[in-house]
Parts: sequence; structure tokens; C-alpha cells
Amino acid sequence: MKARYILSIVLVSLGLIAAILPQNQNSSLELDAKQLLNEIQVENYVISIDEMANAMINDDPEYQLIDVRSKEEYEKFSLPGAMNIPFDQLFNEEWAPYIDQVARKNVFYCNGTTLASDAWMLTRQKGYKNNYILKGGLNNWYTTIIEPDEPTLTNGQEAMYDYQARLGAKQFFTGAGAADNSSNKKKAKKPVPRRKKKMVAGGCS
Repeated sequence: MKARYILSIVLVSLGLIAAILPQNQNSSLELDAKQLLNEIQVENYVISIDEMANAMINDDPEYQLIDVRSKEEYEKFSLPGAMNIPFDQLFNEEWAPYIDQVARKNVFYCNGTTLASDAWMLTRQKGYKNNYILKGGLNNWYTTIIEPDEPTLTNGQEAMYDYQARLGAKQFFTGAGAADNSSNKKKAKKPVPRRKKKMVAGGCS
């Protein structure tokens, strides 16, 4: 019953999202709701706040943060190194090399998770496999990294280890040596195009 309910939400969401996109792109959508439902339930497409913070601290080139909010929201505040691809421009030709590529993990984020999840559903539905969402978005980033809750003794050693790591991340992102938000916007990494399949010599076409 629960799976059927989620499936209905996926179908409705994809329909509404597709309606927002330009008409010439709507017609190219091929719905595969059952596959999306399976992936949604497994949640392999979610990147945790701790994983993302660690990747940012180590300047891991495997990750590319993509802010899917409006340009105005992005300019007010964004995560260091994030590039801005507003949701309604997601499939514009200029962004294609970034959205459909093979070398990096694109991590969509917004204030919460709704817009980023919609972006993931659309790109995954089109067959792109390298896109993820930041769990909880900026709201979760703030409560996890900027204002982490100190665990109690009953929470165990692992919880205390996570807390100490988050305090270190907080110092990295907000400490006296941290740059302001405008200077934190690194240039977007160059996209790596999807490899073209080689034609096999001979045989049937």
C-alpha cells in the first residue's frame, strides 16, 4: 500500500515537473516511474551532510555542488564551490555538459529537499546516472555543521566522534580564516562529456 502511494506521488510529481519545462523538452520525457520508485526507496542518490562537508574540506574533485535555487537566492548565500543552475534552466543547452557527464558526482541542493529531489527525478528519468541530492539541503547543513547538537554520554563514542568532526568542519567553514561567501564561489569545474560509443567494424548496422 505504501509503495503504491509513493508511486502515485512519483507519477504526479513527474507530470507537474514536466509541465514546467519548455514544451520541446516535455515531449522527450519517457516515464519510468517503477524504476524511480525503486531507487527512491533505496536512497542511493542521497549524499549526507557529513560526506559532503568532508569532500569540500578535502577539495575532492569527484564532487560538484549544484545550487538549483534562483540566481537571487544563490547570490545571497550558497555553499563554497557551488555553481548555480536554476531549476527552470536545468535542461538548457549551456548546462548539458555539466548535467550529463561521467566523471563527477553532481550534488543538487536547495533550502530543503523538494526542488533538488525534483531535479534528481528529472535527470534520472532521462537516464543520467551521476546526479545526487544533498540530504536535507541548506537547512540540514546549518543544523548539522554550523550549529551541531552536542551528544550526551548515552549516545556513544561514534556520536561523539561525529560531533568532533562537525566542530572541525564548522571551524573550517566559519572560522576567522574562512573567506566570505562571495570569495568562496570557486569557478565551476570543467565538464567531462559523456563518452560516445565506438562503432563496431563489420556486422549488421
